[in-house]
Amino acid sequence: MRGHISPLPPTIHVFSSPSSLSSLLRSIPTATFAERAAVCHFRRLSNPRANYAYSTMSSSNQNSPAERSQQPMLASQRVKQANDEAPKPGYFPLGYKAAVSQWWASISPAVAEHNVMAFVPYLQKPPTHMQTGSAPGYAHQSNESLVMDSANEARPVRTNSTNDPYGPRAWHSNLVPLSGKNRALNEFTVERIGEDVEENLVMLHGYGAGLGFFYKNFEGLSRVQGWKLYGLDMLGMGRSSRPPFKVHAKDQAGKIAEAENWFIDALEEWRILKKIDRFTLLGHSMGGYMAVAYALKYPGHLNKLILASPVGIPEDPYAMQAAMPEPEESSLVNEFTQDQEEDIVLNTDGRLKTNSDNNNFLNAKTGATADPKKPDATPRRPIPKWLSYLWDANISPFSIVRWAGPLGPRFVSGWTSRRFSHLPPNESQALHDYAYSLFRQRGSGEYALAYILAPGAFARSPLIRRIQGVGRQPLPGSSLSPEADGTSASSVQAAAKTLTKETGIPVVLMYGENDWMDIAGGYAAEQKLKEEKTKALESATAEEKKYENGSAKVVIIRKAGHHLYLDGWEQFNEVMREEMEETKRDSKKFSGL
Repeated sequence: MRGHISPLPPTIHVFSSPSSLSSLLRSIPTATFAERAAVCHFRRLSNPRANYAYSTMSSSNQNSPAERSQQPMLASQRVKQANDEAPKPGYFPLGYKAAVSQWWASISPAVAEHNVMAFVPYLQKPPTHMQTGSAPGYAHQSNESLVMDSANEARPVRTNSTNDPYGPRAWHSNLVPLSGKNRALNEFTVERIGEDVEENLVMLHGYGAGLGFFYKNFEGLSRVQGWKLYGLDMLGMGRSSRPPFKVHAKDQAGKIAEAENWFIDALEEWRILKKIDRFTLLGHSMGGYMAVAYALKYPGHLNKLILASPVGIPEDPYAMQAAMPEPEESSLVNEFTQDQEEDIVLNTDGRLKTNSDNNNFLNAKTGATADPKKPDATPRRPIPKWLSYLWDANISPFSIVRWAGPLGPRFVSGWTSRRFSHLPPNESQALHDYAYSLFRQRGSGEYALAYILAPGAFARSPLIRRIQGVGRQPLPGSSLSPEADGTSASSVQAAAKTLTKETGIPVVLMYGENDWMDIAGGYAAEQKLKEEKTKALESATAEEKKYENGSAKVVIIRKAGHHLYLDGWEQFNEVMREEMEETKRDSKKFSGL
């Protein structure tokens, strides 16, 4: 536990049993029936399994005591038996007392983000501005504070080549205000000192997460010369501001468009404020979905689109070519039973698993193994009714964390203990604190989920129907002055000013080797993009053919699941650096035409 923990007041009861959750529910007068039902479901999960022990006995163990004494067990057998006899942990490993202590300490998102960023190599003093976009839903605040030059801002931390072999680099944390009421984006940047900014990389996180989850990528990706990195918290998530999320449209298509625009309009406004003409956009999961939506609505500003395990590509669940898991194995339940180290990194045999990691609140699938064309293929099972009910009622997993109050950290530990099980304990603890500090914030952007995705993480407007339009949209007039950041990118824009439509951009789809997201959907998207390029070239002018830059490919990251940027961060960073170098070469090539 980091920092100072305030003593618990006499009125705070340390929960000694899951039954205390009933009194917690009664203490929430505003909770609806659906809300109470949701927390009651988690109450059942939070009841630790009864301790039990199994012994794996060999045939020799069934012999007489004299015979057994002459057949000593191998060391590996003793370890296996000890593991089998060890009590099995409950769904939520964090104890009730520790959960209440964490809830009362209330580590702020700023402090939690700062602690995560402290693990970035060569970043000795992580810059962390203290202006989080919203306050949590209850009043207890942490007494912790960061030792900084100013209470409201963090100056860039500069390192030199003596202690930074890939620098010097400047790191900066900032809250960028946008137009309108309570609209601002949390931003973390890395810039190479003494070099011109030729290219820009913008990184978008997944559903309910924050830019801090990219802590293993900022240093590795900022080694590429001429690049400036921007990590952003999407509007209504992370440490960005959390304005009320409202949808006014009546029809489904209008609701989907309005929900998408809520995020991508904020990204476009941020781009204009930063005077960035063109950039490379990386989006993970829901961030990948929004990256595609941005590319379609705001053409002419992307040099490359990189989608890391994007959500929402398949046409429908049956297009996934896999059997639906049993209801008790799907969605949120699986979130608390899958272990990252055992199920993704290594299994008990030391070999990679080939099933899914399911480490995402959006999960509803295990593996693409069944073939519907085969007569013996297992038919898909429906989404559990309780999940569909909560989903349609727009009750998010984070709502449950907030309603649970002192039990919130315990519920979150069910996810973080498994999601980060392959990391060192201190990093895992920092990420747990960071996740809980974000999950407990006032609900905002998370409520867009039900408008964008149907139960089971399948898009209501699948990207497979739209992705072929990426890089093929009509070009609007230039909206920026020549002062735009990124000289080579601006040269490309100026050289191609006679074009009336986009001439394609490279699209890279990245998946983990054991990703629960639909990899087949990625290959289908690749095929659609290539077919659209062939079609465009058939009617292209000579000028358009000269600037044609469309391409698509799928990359698989080894020993990684859905969070491939974290599970397989070394290979992920290597692949990303290669893509960044390629983008630099392309920009110089087209600027010389």
